Amino acid sequence: MSQPNQTSSIKKVVLAYSGGLDTSVILKWLQDTYACEIVTFTADIGQGEELEPAREKARKLGVNEIFIDDLREEFVRDFVFPMFHANTVYEGEYLLGTSIARPLIAKRLIEIANATQADAISHGATGKGNDQVRFELGAYALKPDIKIIAPWREWTLTSREKLLAYAEKHGIPVEMKHKNGGSPYSMDANLLHISYEGRALENPAIEPEADMWRWTVAPEAAPDSAEYIELRFEQGDVVAINGNTLSPASVLSELNRLGGHHGIGRQDLVENRYVGMKSRGCYETPGGTILLKAHRAIESITLDREVAHLKDELMPRYASLIYNGYWWSPERRLLQTMIDASQATVNGWVRLKLYKGSVMVVGRDSDTDSLFDPTIATFEDDAGAYQQADAGGFIKLNALRMRIASRLAAKRKI
Repeated sequence: MSQPNQTSSIKKVVLAYSGGLDTSVILKWLQDTYACEIVTFTADIGQGEELEPAREKARKLGVNEIFIDDLREEFVRDFVFPMFHANTVYEGEYLLGTSIARPLIAKRLIEIANATQADAISHGATGKGNDQVRFELGAYALKPDIKIIAPWREWTLTSREKLLAYAEKHGIPVEMKHKNGGSPYSMDANLLHISYEGRALENPAIEPEADMWRWTVAPEAAPDSAEYIELRFEQGDVVAINGNTLSPASVLSELNRLGGHHGIGRQDLVENRYVGMKSRGCYETPGGTILLKAHRAIESITLDREVAHLKDELMPRYASLIYNGYWWSPERRLLQTMIDASQATVNGWVRLKLYKGSVMVVGRDSDTDSLFDPTIATFEDDAGAYQQADAGGFIKLNALRMRIASRLAAKRKI
């Protein structure tokens, strides 16, 4: 008895579409394999590329419903800033630039699928990477019965040469850079970062080529004079730079410009992917590097000690949730509620010194929420604000359990 055609139930698919080689081939492959209508969705999250060519290319491939959405403000306001409320770093180094963009793309894919009454969504993530997990966990969390098509897990086009041959056979326009070998790296960019993987970077012993970096000057080539900037925070978010009020996306864009000019934010690391392998990647996150330093500085004077320490203890778990694709999970939402609540008093300003790849905090204050009391902290006469004699009893009480254990150990030796 023949099996029913599993593709026959899919009439319309929303494809996350960049207009590049991979997703253009995917578009045609979906039409051929599933005989379905395609809706394309292209997100502007600050990757710095002209997106209108994607519209024209989709039209030439027979697409009638084309979505090109400017999501830059939503990306920074609702995803990047909340993540930085937790001072989030994955495995001690990675500022999660790619990871934090995926839940927004998944959200918009589902919104478009609902609006267009599509049966499925599709993406161009490979079967080896983290992005397939992030896209699909997000999609299932937001629409449990959605069908997902991941061509890289289905087709036989497993090399760049096969993709090019398929494109040529079906008349898919291919940019010259792809025909001639394309970029030497697999890159992903948005307002928070740009990443580089593949090619020479697959050998973790080799230093990245100097001309690979696109956003930042080399620290040794950065200006010889330091630049001072001042960031104003309201409830944990930067709202102004050097006295100029800016939107969330404009804040990050300006910090990227400043950081890139001074060679700030380069990283070369080996990370543990959720799918099990180790992967070497290089990243430029100039604005995020400045933001992280400044946010920790303003928290240092506005957060209670135990609140700050609790946040630091929970941060690695929170970072893993984002890295692994669980932004829309109940546990991440629960943690976010607590983290965001801690930001109510994170108000004030931070002054920073940018110089040759480094970010140094040189001042911080809060007119309304500073817990720093100079009359208590001073090394000079505090006029009785702090009773130093009280410290003796405090130390003895905290030492009590160790003193008891030490006496017991001494008796055992007798």
